[in-house]
Amino acid sequence: MSHTTTGEPARRASGATVPVLAFAGIVVAVMQTLLVPVIKDLPRLLDTSPSNATWVLTSTLLSGAVATPIMGRLGDLFGKRRMLIASLAVMVVGALVSAVTDALLPMIVGRTLQGFAMGAIPLGIGLMRDMLPRERLGSAMALMSSSIGVGGGLALPAAALVAQHADWHVLFYGAAGLGVLAIALTLLVVPESPLRAKGSFDLPGALGLSAGLVLFLLPITKGSDWGWSSPTTLGLFAAAAVVLLLWGLMELRVAAPLVDLRTTARREVLLTNLASIMVGVSFYVISLVLPQLLQLPSQTGYGLGQSMVVAGLCVAPLGLTMMFTAPVYARLSARYGPRTTLIVGLLVIAVGYAGGLGLMNAAWQTVVTSVLIGAGIGLAYSSLPALIIGAVPASETGAANGLNTLMRSIGTSVSSAVIGMVLANTANDVGGVAVPTMHGFRVSFLIATGAVAIGLALAFFLPRRTPATTTQLRASSAEDANLARAEQALAGEEPTGFRGRVLTADGTPVARAKVTLIDRHGRQAGATLSGADGAYALAVPAAGPYVLAARAPGHGPLAHAATHTGDRPVDLDLSLPGETVPA
Repeated sequence: MSHTTTGEPARRASGATVPVLAFAGIVVAVMQTLLVPVIKDLPRLLDTSPSNATWVLTSTLLSGAVATPIMGRLGDLFGKRRMLIASLAVMVVGALVSAVTDALLPMIVGRTLQGFAMGAIPLGIGLMRDMLPRERLGSAMALMSSSIGVGGGLALPAAALVAQHADWHVLFYGAAGLGVLAIALTLLVVPESPLRAKGSFDLPGALGLSAGLVLFLLPITKGSDWGWSSPTTLGLFAAAAVVLLLWGLMELRVAAPLVDLRTTARREVLLTNLASIMVGVSFYVISLVLPQLLQLPSQTGYGLGQSMVVAGLCVAPLGLTMMFTAPVYARLSARYGPRTTLIVGLLVIAVGYAGGLGLMNAAWQTVVTSVLIGAGIGLAYSSLPALIIGAVPASETGAANGLNTLMRSIGTSVSSAVIGMVLANTANDVGGVAVPTMHGFRVSFLIATGAVAIGLALAFFLPRRTPATTTQLRASSAEDANLARAEQALAGEEPTGFRGRVLTADGTPVARAKVTLIDRHGRQAGATLSGADGAYALAVPAAGPYVLAARAPGHGPLAHAATHTGDRPVDLDLSLPGETVPA
């Protein structure tokens, strides 16, 4: 899978690009918690049974999980901005479908289309990676990555306010309006990335992954209703294991797979994805517990007796803190790297949940808990795309971040199922109504703390960075790290590689041109920026054929094939645009 350019001059990213992409991420994330304030009323509103009503939430979760890696790969192939707009458009259609119906089946269809938009978040991260200068990339990706939590957190009070004072269908009209606004702003402000991955879309791989995810997530989300030991639940888990195993064997044999499992199996990518599941678990616990605690009547002896709106406002700092954590993350990551920032974030989450065990007696205490946990989740979520991008080729950033976002969704799914089961099994029956207990809330917080502990253990096993790769982490990009390696190659400290200058057609040096080294498998083997005199150097990992792709603002792209024998440097000047000039 090669990494190429479209051949068209790229528009520069403006100062509004990052806010617009983050806004798009927040809009699609709103779909996760849009109906939380009216969950208990859905059976009445849709004239159906409680078990059937849960499909309104389950359908969104399943479609989001399926769409996330698929849209990331489509973005790598056909344009990330194009796929971002398509995701938002599908969401708008889904919101309008849900807005005009009171029937269960059309509502599930609409909610399924809304969940499909979750692919917008990895697409936004990929656009930032392709277009932004290194000094802006860290904080921008942090904000985009956090948007999944920011949208979910901010949707709670807004949805509660609407649901309490207006017809509940207004929620969907509002979501559609936000989607249309996000599409318009994206068309006006966000340029398309010139980078493309070569290859074709792996349709069998997409179908296999979709089937495996549905078979896996369906019993997780419905296990409490069906029974965890029921033949249906166990049968679906077994079927998921078989389908995903066969899918993995198929992907290993495909030239251009939907998910490069060899890359995914790398230590850093694998551990980061596993840690993402734990962060997803911890994020959803607070979203499930605090609104219920706040709205329970004070007559229970532990409920805080707040209205739906006040409960939403008390939980809102969760999303707001995540939003304001992005610049803090950028500073911490620039100094210590995203691995350390992930560890710090997980520690803050652990402190929030541990302290929250004793902070459940007043509304202001839930606000403190929300702020602490929001800060920790903001730092943790912000670290994940930088860790992934630093470990995969540039041509796979969309698919890789899509898979990472999927891991977070799996975490929230597991959290929803487990916490729902805990609260149901510890509830008191009052007049035929199951009322959650304080014991259930505290057990839920302990489960979240345990998930954070597992995430911390995984984060500590992430590889430490050498001085060269520390530069990569500070920029959240592979360019600086490979620049350091190239300098070592020129000094004779690493195996030899390619070196030369990047020039214009008339021989003028081109500074800060990006030169990417692509190996015979189509994977990025290195990247660097040319110096003030146009000089570049790239070390090769092994002898063999390579492609050198060069690009710079205001110049056409260049791709040139060259072979390295491995015994001495190859001098090669690159002319933009035009032919390769022998050194």
